[in-house]
Amino acid sequence: MTDEPAVESAVEPAVESADGPAVQSADGPAVESAVRELRLVVTADDYDAALHFYRDVLGLPERGAFASEDGRVSILEAGRATLELTDPNHAAFIDEVEVGRRVAGHIRVAFQVDDSAATTARLAAAGAEVVAEPTRTPWNSLNSRLEAPGALQLTLFTELGD
Repeated sequence: MTDEPAVESAVEPAVESADGPAVQSADGPAVESAVRELRLVVTADDYDAALHFYRDVLGLPERGAFASEDGRVSILEAGRATLELTDPNHAAFIDEVEVGRRVAGHIRVAFQVDDSAATTARLAAAGAEVVAEPTRTPWNSLNSRLEAPGALQLTLFTELGD
């Protein structure tokens, strides 16, 4: 689920085919998606601290690690990925709901977790700066906001259900 209220969509939920996921277009039949994975690449000045935070504290399993002569990269599994696009006005609305003021840059990373309050406390203890404590949103999730290693602003959200 995204960080915003449900709205009627022109694209139906993904369906599986023998060739992989497909999406139902509003004006035609299901078409196979050309994208198999969304990978967010973050360049962190303190690689070791960022790796510890995201892998060891947040709990993202390491899928692979590679090194070049002068550097390192780790690929961490983060569950299902979606790309949430918003215009500046709606981004300001989300910030107002979650934080009370405009704070995010043009990229904010959101993680759905089982317990946003406990995860917020755990990440804060590991060095993340809490921007906003968990807040119930109009779209019925419990969302917090943090500044995290790698210069990323995070939203942690827990879907509360009906």
